[in-house]
Amino acid sequence: MQQSRLQHFLIGLVVCFLSLSSLIVCPQPAWAVNNPELLPDRVTPVVDLADFIPETQEESLIKDIANFEQETGWKLRVLTQYDRSPGRAVIKFWGLDDQSILLVADSRGGNLLAFSIGDAVYELLPRTFWIELQARFGNLYYIRDNGENTAIMTSLETVKGCLLQGGCGVVPGLPWEQWILTLVTSIVGGLVFGFAGIPRKEGQTFAWQWVLIISPLWGILFIAFGIGPVVTRTSDWLPLFRNVMGFALGILVAYLSPMLSQPTPSNTET
Repeated sequence: MQQSRLQHFLIGLVVCFLSLSSLIVCPQPAWAVNNPELLPDRVTPVVDLADFIPETQEESLIKDIANFEQETGWKLRVLTQYDRSPGRAVIKFWGLDDQSILLVADSRGGNLLAFSIGDAVYELLPRTFWIELQARFGNLYYIRDNGENTAIMTSLETVKGCLLQGGCGVVPGLPWEQWILTLVTSIVGGLVFGFAGIPRKEGQTFAWQWVLIISPLWGILFIAFGIGPVVTRTSDWLPLFRNVMGFALGILVAYLSPMLSQPTPSNTET
């Protein structure tokens, strides 16, 4: 059990690193090639060249995308590929425009998912949203545990839900691995707060001036990295409560550490 939790924690660190390292470039599929012969004769919103999606699931997805487009005007398109890519041919095939969202699933790279986004979509779903979406559902560990079809379907459902509610700044939902990261930063923030508050003068109970001086550090750890990711992704109070308690525990441990480290007087008579 502990080994499994440790593995999930390490996966979370990898996902977080991928998210941060991708902030410079938004995932975009390459359109260097043009192979229209790979596309079907009739227009369909899903072209599954890599056979990632079971037939019954694909039929249901096609209907769902068509209904969503009719109701909202947003065009969702899915392309899976493995050996060869239609490339630029999909632009004419689907008539991609500013209200289009193209999901490209290609297992040849380090991440299954890539997105081509219309300009109008960015007004509701910013660049950071797509980076996090790719990192969360397209990483190798998620694919190994859930499969390519689940990654595709979950990503589309997330996008649809955010479009229906008028946009999202981040991907909704708080995975266990991501919450562990927020808990760790909350505890570390509490340790910094507690160590800063250790009295340094005779008669001093708590060194508030040092706490204020170091507030940018513990504030970033606790508020920006410990609280922010939780409140922006879920309305559940339990993860937030646990992070606050972790912060408080870190303060208590750090503040009491000098007392705990003092040697106990010996009662042995000499």
